[in-house]
Amino acid sequence: MARFRIGSRGSPLALTQAAMVRDALAAAHEVAPDDYEIVTIRTTGDKVQDRPLAEIGGKALWTKELDRALLAGEIDCAVHSMKDVETERPEAIRIAAMLPRADVRDRLVGADSIESLRQGALVGTSSPRRAAQVRKIRPDLEVIFFRGNVDTRLTKLAAGEVDATLLAAAGLERLGRHDVGTPIGINVMLPAPAQGAVGIECRASDSHALALLEAIDDPQTHACVRAERGVLAAIGADCHSPVAALATIEGAIMTLRAELLSEDGASHVYAQEAGAPTDPVLSIAVARDLLLRAPPEIRRLFGG
Repeated sequence: MARFRIGSRGSPLALTQAAMVRDALAAAHEVAPDDYEIVTIRTTGDKVQDRPLAEIGGKALWTKELDRALLAGEIDCAVHSMKDVETERPEAIRIAAMLPRADVRDRLVGADSIESLRQGALVGTSSPRRAAQVRKIRPDLEVIFFRGNVDTRLTKLAAGEVDATLLAAAGLERLGRHDVGTPIGINVMLPAPAQGAVGIECRASDSHALALLEAIDDPQTHACVRAERGVLAAIGADCHSPVAALATIEGAIMTLRAELLSEDGASHVYAQEAGAPTDPVLSIAVARDLLLRAPPEIRRLFGG
């Protein structure tokens, strides 16, 4: 029987996450990891590193080549960092499973805290959310464009191109970089929607893949990410939109928090609602509250 093929981007983090999926499938189905093959697909987002994603096609640059390979039958599933997956997905593709979520926080690398950075320090990031949140905390800081995988950004930081940068704690942990950077509390910087979550997609018509992947799905992570992505859909966010969201579940209650910011961080609006984890209205309620209270300089960034 042919091996089940797991599609992945070629970055070290992406391949690490694909190996996590392979090992989870092997454990769940009590087979050898070699029963699953990791197939590397090079994406446009990996090839083009000198421009912001929003200028060259948005989050689809991380997914379109994997989508094509999946729909062409070249791979049986695709592994994604869910924060990089666009909100609207093709009908022929289904988010079949998510691994248990890792640390959702950002880490500041290059300083102990945002407050401790020198006056006018350079902070490198390609994330509109992180840029706006940094400017909200320290309007004097200069935020400059900064892209690349983890090693690339750490090398640029070591070379003195910036004073500090921000990276996802989950990615650093998965790469074994446990001692890199200082975690920033979610009360200071609410994370990106779906940050820390690894998702696996397959063809919606592939019942075999759906059944295999269902065995490794973490329902709590899936519910939280669905709620956070629901906020994105309801507000009409895109790659230009500084937006943060985080859902957490305690007992039978989900708490969903979200924040919209102006690009310069000078304006922001926050909302929080609680309800059942399966309630689709929760995301809509949070989105409606945000947009109703958002000033014009924020509302113009969203299409909801």
